[in-house]
Amino acid sequence: MTGGPVGVGVIGTGVISGTYLENLTSFPDVRVLRVADLDVERAAARAAEYGVPHSGTVAELLDDPGIEIVVNLTVPAAHVDVGLAALEAGKHVWAEKPLALDRQTGRKLLDRAREKNLRVASAPDTVLGAALQTARNAVDAGRIGKPMTALALFQVPGPEAWHPAPEFYFQPGGGPLLDMGPYYLTTLVHLLGPIRRVTGAGGRARDTRVVGSGPRAGTEFPVRVPTTVTALVEFEAASAQIVLSFDSALKRTGLVELTGTLGTAELPDPNRFDEPTRLHLLGHDEPEELPARGHAASRGTGTLELARAIRAGVPERASGELAYHVLDAMLAIDESMTRGQPVEVASTVDVPPALPVGWDPYAKTL
Repeated sequence: MTGGPVGVGVIGTGVISGTYLENLTSFPDVRVLRVADLDVERAAARAAEYGVPHSGTVAELLDDPGIEIVVNLTVPAAHVDVGLAALEAGKHVWAEKPLALDRQTGRKLLDRAREKNLRVASAPDTVLGAALQTARNAVDAGRIGKPMTALALFQVPGPEAWHPAPEFYFQPGGGPLLDMGPYYLTTLVHLLGPIRRVTGAGGRARDTRVVGSGPRAGTEFPVRVPTTVTALVEFEAASAQIVLSFDSALKRTGLVELTGTLGTAELPDPNRFDEPTRLHLLGHDEPEELPARGHAASRGTGTLELARAIRAGVPERASGELAYHVLDAMLAIDESMTRGQPVEVASTVDVPPALPVGWDPYAKTL
């Protein structure tokens, strides 16, 4: 298609699908045509909840000629297989994070998209939210001088306390590194450029966990990934220290600080869209607060930006190449933990431009 709203189909009806559907069904430039899931009854309920006209199987969704973008909200282990199926059906792909579980399949997904002249873009799209765009504009304008170091902390007891089916968080593709790392590392790449080397350390507090809520409360399950990860992340002209943990009784979430030659920026939570930035400038006693300025949309923003980029024939900002670079860095951190030495990050990426001032997801532009 060359004009009008872009048709979208959503595969996967887990917890996050509600936020996606709430937003996507409110954007004039996209039309959500179908919802699909292995559980077709759950897909039907989700479709009815958000006024989506059709629901059913994945095959039916992929066979729908009106769908141009498939929003892949499946569990991490299925991301690549579902993405490849969408590409083979001639659809562009918006993937939830992480893009893949390993470099080989992540590269296969992106290479196949290129062969078919299709696009793969990926979460997180929080970096396109008003909060982090406001922070980026301040940093790009030199408000804290030349960035030198960053600190990022995410520490919680673990998602098994609240999620009714938390096992996937503790299997390959999960853990705090691949589950939460994309938010923090993608934010840092936007601010500091591509990652060149990492050094990681960490482990897991215990070998089993227990479901804490829902109908399966009390069920024990195995832990197969590190549940605390610390890393030194080196960029071309800056470095960052990060801690990502599912083992901490002391909760610290969303803490990202960026220090430059003129001051320090307290950045918004990289998993949110609407928090202020605080600038602590040398020679000033009180911080300067910068409210988030821009659109009020949340998850689904990246899908919309992809849709508009496809129509305009320009690169999307939340690109698959950016997601692959972050995946490459996270896998390098994991490898560093095993080897006990720094690991070079082979990939690189061009940092996308900031969104234009006044970018409005609720405007009808197509």
